[in-house]
Amino acid sequence: MGCNDLWLVTELPEGAPDRTGQGLLSYGARLSKLLDSSWRALVFSPLGLETRQMFADYGVPEVTILKNAERYLDTPQILGAMLAGFVAEQNGGIIAFAHNDLGCTLAPLLAARLDAALVTEVNALSRNDQGIQLSRRVMGRRIDEARIWHQRGFLLITVPVNALSPVSLHTDAKTSLQINEYISPAEAELAESATKCSVIVERIPSDPQTVDLTDADVIFCAGKGCDNADFEQLRELCRLLGTSLGVTRPVYDLGWADFDRMVGRTGRCVKPRLYVTFGVSGSMHHVGGIQDAQHIVAINNDAKAPIFPNADQGFVADVKEILPRLLERVRTATGGK
Repeated sequence: MGCNDLWLVTELPEGAPDRTGQGLLSYGARLSKLLDSSWRALVFSPLGLETRQMFADYGVPEVTILKNAERYLDTPQILGAMLAGFVAEQNGGIIAFAHNDLGCTLAPLLAARLDAALVTEVNALSRNDQGIQLSRRVMGRRIDEARIWHQRGFLLITVPVNALSPVSLHTDAKTSLQINEYISPAEAELAESATKCSVIVERIPSDPQTVDLTDADVIFCAGKGCDNADFEQLRELCRLLGTSLGVTRPVYDLGWADFDRMVGRTGRCVKPRLYVTFGVSGSMHHVGGIQDAQHIVAINNDAKAPIFPNADQGFVADVKEILPRLLERVRTATGGK
């Protein structure tokens, strides 16, 4: 691995990349072209035939399997040591993780063992005369921070999950996928120390009702077109569907939700996979906070509401009619639980 190489540490839940893993592969394909670098994937489990085809479809030229690593997925210290052993045998480059449970755990461990640069939640990379410039948002994602990596040694990055789209833009001719295996020479020694290491005993998914909106996957947002009854119906709808509830500034001013639920430039700037608005007019402050959402659906009874030009799909309808119908159907489908 040279300083222009890119490695994608890809999870294989159920034996294949999930939406996040597919998004990381798509991200790697685009980034390798942008940086004019070679790219490969690194996995912790063997690949079945369908999974091999999936990697090939994303244009991945080479996959390295860290042999026996799947035994230690719940023992991050050992997994990190095995991964560090492999990386240390290379010459440098960029190692990318999704900013999820695995990435947030392994990236710091790996950076410490390799004495490498670490930049989390990267939203943009580019090459200039100084090296590789990385950008990320800090201070509640209100400020863009830029850093320069001078392409010496290793750079570890994590990429926000909501920024990863599984859509593949790879159009080049498919080539045969090369698969390698790496066996850690220190595996036996590491295995003996397993009883002294921390072990993950349970993974508890985030509660959509309390998760920070900047990390939410799906958000339903209430605007000033909702009265108190509508708002309570929307709150129940979110609970039944397992989605996060957001509000606009006027709704926050009414005291119906806390400040951490307010979406917009004066509140939370969000980028969910799906953002659905109910009675939101679409002020520039609100739209500025949702411009990174992957898909926006708007419901408003005013056909001229400014939210519509900023939405992927729009419905001119009264939320007072739509919400009860939606809630009734969801209650029936879920048994009201």
